[in-house]
Amino acid sequence: MSTFRSAVVTFPGSNCDRDMAVALEQVCGGEVHRVWHGDADLPERLDFIALPGGFSYGDYLRSGAMAARSPVMRAVADAAARGVPVLGVCNGFQVLTETGLLPGALMRNAGIRFVCRDVRLAVENTQSLFTAGYDAKQEVVFPVAHHDGNFFADDATLDRLEGEGRVALRYLDQVNGSARQIAGVLNEAGNVLGMMPHPERAIEQAHGGSDGRKLFESVLNALATA
Repeated sequence: MSTFRSAVVTFPGSNCDRDMAVALEQVCGGEVHRVWHGDADLPERLDFIALPGGFSYGDYLRSGAMAARSPVMRAVADAAARGVPVLGVCNGFQVLTETGLLPGALMRNAGIRFVCRDVRLAVENTQSLFTAGYDAKQEVVFPVAHHDGNFFADDATLDRLEGEGRVALRYLDQVNGSARQIAGVLNEAGNVLGMMPHPERAIEQAHGGSDGRKLFESVLNALATA
């Protein structure tokens, strides 16, 4: 693979875009392009696209609903259809469900409280390009920071996600009332991952833990061997 080329999309109200860009620079190297939500096109020859956390458009209407209609999301959807890996974290996960790139919806937390703390997770699927570096059922610790992180879908959809191995991460602790403790979901092709916890905030011990580092390394290794 040539130099790793990634993009981080910034929406009005994004506040984790710099964290994501720094994580990609430190773990994957290469060029990290900062893309504005109003851009109609993405940089050429991208290897990876990230939708960061925050409160896009102030979470007006529903979290991620307005950002999903941004011009750049058409380009993101086209790139995902071509197989480009797309990671949506926290608000980025909400944008992916609102765009239709992932099923389900993110609802208000049980107890109607903002949750900000480290949480324990189990890696449910180690066959995806995002999680291949982890061991099956490996316990990891990532921070969460969300108010609308309760993943919701009807029972038939949840059964399908679990039956197809598309649940990537599951909470080991009760965090937000999420249906079946789901913390991360893959699309059918396996190249789009939405997750509530923040791997970009867990890439070095100086910040409290490095369990998130393997997620970015997994993508890099998968692309290098493709």
